[in-house]
Amino acid sequence: MKTAPTLARRRLDERLKAFAGLGAAPPMGWVRALRDALGLTGAQLARRLGIRPASLSELEKNEAKGAITLATLRRAAEALDCTLVYALVPNQSLDAMVEEAAKAAAKKELAAALHTMELEAQGVRAGDKRAMLEALAADIAKAGGKRLWG
Repeated sequence: MKTAPTLARRRLDERLKAFAGLGAAPPMGWVRALRDALGLTGAQLARRLGIRPASLSELEKNEAKGAITLATLRRAAEALDCTLVYALVPNQSLDAMVEEAAKAAAKKELAAALHTMELEAQGVRAGDKRAMLEALAADIAKAGGKRLWG
């Protein structure tokens, strides 16, 4: 049975697939790229926004360097008859991120235990170590929280 965080993670992964391959914003920013594509002058878009053309120029420069606020970007999107879509898109699936974090945490936890066992002449075979690591990683992933991301 899947846990609530696992189901939520899978649902979010599905939603984020729509953003895969979107890539980076155009070098001059989305506002300028859309304005140019629509054939709007700076003065025309500034008028739609209710600002001076010099302020539009500043807005476009701020977006290009990543210094624009979401509120300002939303206003510009509306003036261009667009919808602002804001998302943080993981570089890999959320499940893969959890799996990697769980394996790293399991290795760390298991290393201390195995070291103590070896000191007490109770070494573990390589195949058993792998099985222990996989089982521990699965437990950590299921538990989540501080043990996973600590």
